[in-house]
Amino acid sequence: MNGDDQFRLIQQIHDADARSCLVITGAGTSAISALFSVAGASRTVIDAQIPYSRTALDAYVGAQAEQHVSKDEAKIMAIKAYEHSVQLSDPESPSTRLIGLSCTAAIATDRHRRGKNRVHVAWHDGRRGTIYSLVMNKGERDRAGEEAVCSAIVLNALAEAFGIEDRLKLQLLPGENVERVVH
Repeated sequence: MNGDDQFRLIQQIHDADARSCLVITGAGTSAISALFSVAGASRTVIDAQIPYSRTALDAYVGAQAEQHVSKDEAKIMAIKAYEHSVQLSDPESPSTRLIGLSCTAAIATDRHRRGKNRVHVAWHDGRRGTIYSLVMNKGERDRAGEEAVCSAIVLNALAEAFGIEDRLKLQLLPGENVERVVH
C-alpha cells in the first residue's frame, strides 16, 4: 500500500460530512492510528474502542457471541457502534451522517491457533450496511503484513460508508478475495 494513497484517502474521509464510532478487535487497529496521523480526525472520529478480550467484546455488544470473528459478529458490532455514534453525536449537527464501523479478525500469532486467518469488517448507518470478509492464506504473511491488509480494508470500508469512491489497493495473495455483502 502506498503511503501517499493512504494519506489522500484519509484526507477525503476527514473532509466528508460524516462521523463515526469504530470498534476493532483482533486486528485492524493501525487504521485508527492512520486516521489520527492525518489532520482532521476530530471531524471524523467520535469514538474508537478496542475491546480485545472476549469478555470485553461481549460487554461491548451486550451479549456473548456464538462465534467470534464472524460476519454476524462484525454486523452486530457495527450496529452497536452506530448506536454509540447516535448517543455521542452533537445534536447541533443533525445533518452529519453517522456511521458505526467494526472489524473483527484472527491473524498470525505467536501461539498455535486452529482455524483460518480471517477478517470481517462491517459498517452500518442506521438503515443499511456492508460486510467485507477475507480469508487469508495462513502462514504466507507475518502478523504485520496481515494487520496491514486488515487496516486497509477498514479504511476502504470507512471510505465507502462516507460516500468516497477512492480505495486503497489491497495487497492480496493468489487465491484471496474480499467478499462484500450488503445488509
